[in-house]
Amino acid sequence: MQSVTQPKDLGSYLKSRRAQLDPVALGFHTARRRTPGLRREEVAHLACISATWYTWLEQGRGGTPSAEVLERICQALRLSQPEREHVFHLALGRAPGMYYQARGTVTERLQKVLDCMHLSPAMIRNATWDVLAWNKAATVVLSDYPNQPAHERNILRRIFLNPQARAAQADWHALARFLVAAFRADATRAGASIEIRPLVEELSAASSEFAELWRSNDIDMMGEGTKILLHREAGRLSLEFSSFSVEGQPDLTMVVYNPSTQEDADKIRSLL
Repeated sequence: MQSVTQPKDLGSYLKSRRAQLDPVALGFHTARRRTPGLRREEVAHLACISATWYTWLEQGRGGTPSAEVLERICQALRLSQPEREHVFHLALGRAPGMYYQARGTVTERLQKVLDCMHLSPAMIRNATWDVLAWNKAATVVLSDYPNQPAHERNILRRIFLNPQARAAQADWHALARFLVAAFRADATRAGASIEIRPLVEELSAASSEFAELWRSNDIDMMGEGTKILLHREAGRLSLEFSSFSVEGQPDLTMVVYNPSTQEDADKIRSLL
């Protein structure tokens, strides 16, 4: 059983967030306010709950709120994603349910991380497995991302619909099964089960192999492993890959491919 923090901790945190809100910005008058921020009854009004019960909640005697009520309180207090997660841990001892927030770009800092890895192909993908960012090594080893239309940068589209990408895999069938299982887990974890439906329907209609693998309902984790590529210029390349979630952005994953041997590193260097 998960431990839940004392109710007074939750109440104290909610009170501190309430004090930081600007009443004017939220449409409330500022006359005769003795303390900064919103009044308790104003937060209760925004959250569509009883003012008396919300007062008890801040005082540590309101009982345990439901996840639905917590969501409304978080919205009323204009909490950020990390603050929302903190509230759920204080109240229920667990993280909130995920909701998907699609991103089309990555920050400059994340791009700099990729660019620092000169001989290690690296890229960042979202929960629908569109590749959003990459480094120079990735463009010469994995795919020519800069010269592709955005929709062609999807990993699953390339693996199942691109004959050249398929021919570059040493064991396409094993890779395809692994990727579909990892994709399903990624989408669920990021709260993107609805958002991936158009892609799943498209691939199921275009590839009977994808449709069969999707129906299997297998689940896997990207984690770490070894990828063997049959590169058209460098020949056989062995790459050790590791995947990393981007903190605060659950829809983004960074995947880094390190050359397995010095020979593989030399081949990548020659491609660059």
